[in-house]
Amino acid sequence: MRVLVAGGAGFIGGHVCRELLERGHEVICLDNLATGQLANIDEIESHPAFSFVREDVTRTPFLSVDLVLHLASPASPLYYKAHPIDTMLANSAGTHRLAALAADRGARFVFASTSEVYGDPLEHPQQESYWGNVNPVGPRSCYDESKRFGEAMTFEYRRTHGLNASIVRIFNTYGPRMAIDDGRVVPAFIGAALAGEPLPVFGDGLQTRSLCYVSDLVEALLLVAFDGNANGRVFNLGNPHEVTMLELARAVSDAAGSQTGIVFSEAAADDPSRRRPDITRMQERYGWQPIVGLADGLRQTVDYFSDLAQDRVAVASEAA
Repeated sequence: MRVLVAGGAGFIGGHVCRELLERGHEVICLDNLATGQLANIDEIESHPAFSFVREDVTRTPFLSVDLVLHLASPASPLYYKAHPIDTMLANSAGTHRLAALAADRGARFVFASTSEVYGDPLEHPQQESYWGNVNPVGPRSCYDESKRFGEAMTFEYRRTHGLNASIVRIFNTYGPRMAIDDGRVVPAFIGAALAGEPLPVFGDGLQTRSLCYVSDLVEALLLVAFDGNANGRVFNLGNPHEVTMLELARAVSDAAGSQTGIVFSEAAADDPSRRRPDITRMQERYGWQPIVGLADGLRQTVDYFSDLAQDRVAVASEAA
């Protein structure tokens, strides 16, 4: 199968590209590298079934493909707040472009949405039927609302043009190849721990998140992607194990072998107080559930960042 992965040089996208190649598919990775990195695809760039197209998702060429995965959007608050218009265009005009391509080629289409469509949820845990509690003009709205628009665009293409399409709502995901400076909580905590600095916690640290290791997330995403009978369905993808930020800080400190403490700062605007996916749909349809526990996943992620830091020191020493 020929698969277009828009945003394929991103954190999740790079893992998706590698897994698709391992399964014997041809992969076209499209990314404008605004937040994606060539380092995320460096191990596969010479693969004979892999090709890279550096282009903005809103200008995606009409390629002949069988499956389109739309992962092209900044996903961390640091990035989407720095590039709000580009974020909105990726999820609106970009979704329009990719959905049109898929409809024209008779390809299946999967839109990677986010748990942020639920906003600061009044329902807990969040089911796919929940419509959310989102501030449409707040500092996070460029991401939250453009993802909601992308979902609407996806389903209108399905109703109007017969597009075979599904939506996956991705909850907090972590693992190797995250950018250490992208502002999300896991790399922020790990970066501080490895630097011997206090871990930065916003607010009182009692807000919760449910963290899914990237290999589990990719497995779930591809289960949906290759299920043509999932047309018109929406799935939560994530790990329902819920932890507070204080609990996560302790877990990262343990994984990094660091006890540098915590520094508190003012709570972020519109920061959800609780976040946990209901994954009943994924469990019932595919028998899927996450298998990588938090302690194990954090150890692997800490090891990755520690090795990366050592490599950078070695390169700097050689250059000197």
